[in-house]
Amino acid sequence: MASAAAIETKLKAAFSPTFIAVVDNSAAHAGHAGARPEGGTHFTVRIVAEVFAGSSRLARQRLIYRALSDELAGDIHALAITAMAPDEGAAASIQGDAEQQGQGQE
Repeated sequence: MASAAAIETKLKAAFSPTFIAVVDNSAAHAGHAGARPEGGTHFTVRIVAEVFAGSSRLARQRLIYRALSDELAGDIHALAITAMAPDEGAAASIQGDAEQQGQGQE
């Protein structure tokens, strides 16, 4: 089963982010397609990393999909991604929002 901690560890190793928050939203999808009672199927990722500078949203998502290819081939049913470079104005916003909710690490 995929876990938020395992996803975070893998993304930290791949991208050296300045900020990352991974949330398991599986409980909110109980009874929906792809959901399992034990969770580990639906995740939200918020990540800020220099590697995303100059890349399109699609290119950023492809990088993350590649880093999590094993998980996506197995347990993960849904993955919502917000990926930004540190110099983007909204990057500070996603960090602030996550910190207010008690999520994420720098």
